Amino acid sequence: MTKLRVESFTLSLDGFGAGPDQSLENPLGIGGTALHGWAFPTRTFQTQLFGKDGGETGIDDDFAARGFHNVGAWIMGRNMFGPVRGPWPDESWRGWWGDNPVYHKPVFVLTHHPRAPLVMEGGTTFHFITEGIHVALERARAAANGQDVRIGGGASTIRQYLQARLIDELHLAISPILLGAGERLFEGIHLPDLGYSCTQHVGSERATHIVLTRT
Repeated sequence: MTKLRVESFTLSLDGFGAGPDQSLENPLGIGGTALHGWAFPTRTFQTQLFGKDGGETGIDDDFAARGFHNVGAWIMGRNMFGPVRGPWPDESWRGWWGDNPVYHKPVFVLTHHPRAPLVMEGGTTFHFITEGIHVALERARAAANGQDVRIGGGASTIRQYLQARLIDELHLAISPILLGAGERLFEGIHLPDLGYSCTQHVGSERATHIVLTRT
């Protein structure tokens, strides 16, 4: 059966999944880019995100690579798609990733404001879903055609799916940095009551990788 997964979502030591004050200059909030110091050097990220050869192998790359395995569609929140808030003033904002985004799959964006689907190069189409998390998941599963659905973020979107007990597995990377402020992933979440437990934990030089599974 199609799984709903969170992969390579990074937290600071003080529990933040992004820094404060997202903007064009700080897509992950102030200080948020430092969260992903474990991921950027990996062979998977160098290939998937930057189109380059080379990159590091090892524990970090193993976890980065699993995040792209058997994924047929993505879900993300409006804030992850971009910094525009409220009704779309126009359709000029097309995401952070240029004309050929890194997804190469259908992506379902949760929003309160309608917008026509956005077809990009490389097989990525952004679909804007105003009917909520369940409709987004239903459409993503249909588009995934038997493969899994990956939630890209951000923290608020993950929390909504966690609270509904819809996420099957979460891979979290704990980065050894402190942000001090931003968006906490587990704010108001009682993971044991929701049936989640830690099923794997592995340390590398740059991060501690945790896998939570719903029982």
